[in-house]
Amino acid sequence: MKVISLAGSPRQPSRSSALLALGHAWLNARGVEVVSYSLQDFAAEDLLFANFNSPQLKELIAQLETADGLLIATPVYKASFSGALKTLLDLLPERALEHKVVLPIVTAGSTGHMLAIDYALKPVLNALKAQEVLYGVFADDKLVGQYQHFPAELEEGLQARLDDSLETFLAALGHRHSLALARAKRQHAHA
Repeated sequence: MKVISLAGSPRQPSRSSALLALGHAWLNARGVEVVSYSLQDFAAEDLLFANFNSPQLKELIAQLETADGLLIATPVYKASFSGALKTLLDLLPERALEHKVVLPIVTAGSTGHMLAIDYALKPVLNALKAQEVLYGVFADDKLVGQYQHFPAELEEGLQARLDDSLETFLAALGHRHSLALARAKRQHAHA
C-alpha cells in the first residue's frame, strides 16, 4: 500500500508536521510506503500564480494517482486551514482524490478551532472526490511538545487518539487496496 503525506504548514518545523512525522513512522512500521510532500517542495510563485505546469505539481499528481490514501496535516489560522495548503489543493485535478482514503490531522492554538476539520478542510477534500475522509485528529498546540525534534512529545490522550486514527486509516486503506485489486482483475479479465 502507498500513502501520500502532505504537510500543509507554511513553517517548518511545526506541530502539525510533527504529528505527520509520527504518522509516517507508524505507517512505515506496518509496511506502508509513505511518499512525503510539504508546501516547501513547491515554488511559491507556482502556487501564487496557479502554475498548472509546475514540475513539482505534476509529480504530486502522478504520485496521487498511484496512491491508496492521503495523510494531510495543517495548522488552523483564522478558523480555517492554511491558505497556502488551500492554494495547492486548488491546483489539483477535480478527481485527484478519487478512490482515496484521507486522514486529516489539524493543530490549533485553541480547542475553539476543533470544527475546522469538518467545516473547512473536509469540504475541500470531498470536492476532490475523496472516497472516504476519516474523522481526523485535532490537537491543541499545548498537547504537542518538543515538536522541533523527532519524535515530538505528545500528551497521552493525544497519542492514543493519533494511534486509534492511524489504526482506522490502515484498515480503510486495506479495504480500499483490496477493492482496487479486485477492480483491476475485473478490468483485466474483460480486456
